Formats: sequence, C-alpha cells, structure tokens
Amino acid sequence: MKYDKHMKMSELMESNYHLLGIVWRLGIDGSFSERSVEDVCKRYDINPDTFLLLCAVYSGKKVSEEELRRCSIEDLLRYIRSSHEYYLNSALVSIGPVMDELLAPTTPARREAIGRFFRDYRSELVKHFAYEEDILLPYVQSLLDGKPTRGFSIAEFEKNHTDIQESLSDLKNIVMQSLPPECDGCKRLEVLSTIFHLQEDLGHHTYIEDHILVPLVEMLEGKRPDIRTAGDSASPDNTSEELSDREKEVLVQVAKGLLNKEIADKLNISINTVITHRKNITRKTGIKTAPGLTVYAILGGLIDLESLE
Repeated sequence: MKYDKHMKMSELMESNYHLLGIVWRLGIDGSFSERSVEDVCKRYDINPDTFLLLCAVYSGKKVSEEELRRCSIEDLLRYIRSSHEYYLNSALVSIGPVMDELLAPTTPARREAIGRFFRDYRSELVKHFAYEEDILLPYVQSLLDGKPTRGFSIAEFEKNHTDIQESLSDLKNIVMQSLPPECDGCKRLEVLSTIFHLQEDLGHHTYIEDHILVPLVEMLEGKRPDIRTAGDSASPDNTSEELSDREKEVLVQVAKGLLNKEIADKLNISINTVITHRKNITRKTGIKTAPGLTVYAILGGLIDLESLE
C-alpha cells in the first residue's frame, strides 16, 4: 500500500496496527472518523509528511531524500521525546510484573540473577536516553533557533550512539533457552512477545535517529546528508548447539569478570583461543554481552550468584 496524506487515517492504521504507537506518541487520541491523514495531522498541528515518514519506517519502507527534505524536525523531536517516555515508563514497566510471575517457581538465586540483569538494562536505557535528552536534542533545538551550541556536532552523536538492543536480545535468548521447565509456558510466551515487540520498536527508533534525524541535522549544519537506507542487521542464527567443556570453562571466567588475557593465563591457552571460544559461545547461545552470559552461566548451574558477590 502506498501511503499518502489524502487516504483515510483509519485505513492507514488498518494496514499496519503497529502504526498506532506513532499515533499515541504524537498525542493523537485515535478518534479518526472518516478524516484523512492530512486532516487528522492538521487537527493536532503535525506535519503530515513527517507522520507518513515515520509510518514508512515502521512498515519497512525505504526513506527517499525527497521525503526526508519534507520532514519537520520539530515534529521529529516531539516524537523522539515521547518515545523515550514510552520506553522507560510504559514498555519496560509492563515487562517487570509478568517476568516476576514467570520466575516465581525458580530459585531465589535465579530470580536475583535475571532481576539484576533487567535492572542493569533499564539503567543502560536511562543513561542512553539522558544523553539524548540533555545533549543531542537541545543541540538540535539550538540549530533550529539559529544559535548553535558550541563544542558539539551531530558527528559526535554518531560516534557515541550505542546499541540499545543487544542486552534486550540477550534477555530474550535467556528466557527462551535457559529457564527451567517448571516456569509457566503462557507467561514465558507473554514475556517473549513483549520483548520481541520492544526490540522491534527500538530498532525503528534507532533507524529514525540514524537515518532521518542525523541527515536532517547535517542539513542544518550546512552539510550534504548521506541518505542511508540499509535495513537492520540480521541477527545471527541460533544453532542451539551444546557448549563444549572448554567453552563452559571460558564462560565461567567471563562471568567472573576476567579479561581475555586473564582467562588465557588461568586456563593456560592462547588469547586467540579464548577469543575463538567466546565467539562460539555467542554463536551457540545467541547472547552477546558479558552480563547476559553471566546470567546464562548462573541459570545453567555453571556458577553460583554468591561467588560473584
């Protein structure tokens, strides 16, 4: 379906229910009647081209330079700020209670390990969004006001823009692979469904910042934008292979916080061998971060939480 501002808003939502998230974050109440996209956007003082551009991203459509140039940066900032609030005060909050119910049959050590991992991830998001709220967005606003903040540029943001999906992906893999069978299957599916949805949404959020906001700010800075339309990177296949004994030994040392050289010295192997084992561990488990691997090791009974205190 080709999106345009003359189509009915209700038809647009019918084409992809995920677009309702954009409607909510832009403050549209969802009562569309027979109004067109243009009419609804006008009612809420939103640039319809910006709205349709966001809808295109959420529907997997590529962004053209022409679409980009019609976008309102003010409305884009409004959307990004609202997204931050949604992730921290709604999406993550909704996972917590269901996760607690899912983990209820497990041991206190397992509940604490996953609970700590989840809390650390939330702290990571808080820090990530605080950087954008306190530095990036005020800088963009200063450009719009014609009084650019000195000592910062959009290139600096690109250099410091971290991946906020990696730890969430690790949590998803832990829930799918490492919880004991006594955990309720329906609750597991509910948690996984929420995590998958949040991970997908965060992917769209990152794309909007990297491929829409950044080029637009480059325009404001007087640079020609580099319109990038590459899709999200594919996740590595999870082969569900068992870890070898040596890989389990390396995993335990990773959980203890040892660096590659320290692991090599402790196990009397080369650093290159340690790196190879770590790559294999990530490939087999689908878990990339050290905190995620630590939780995996605890749930797999390879190490006790108390030994990490």
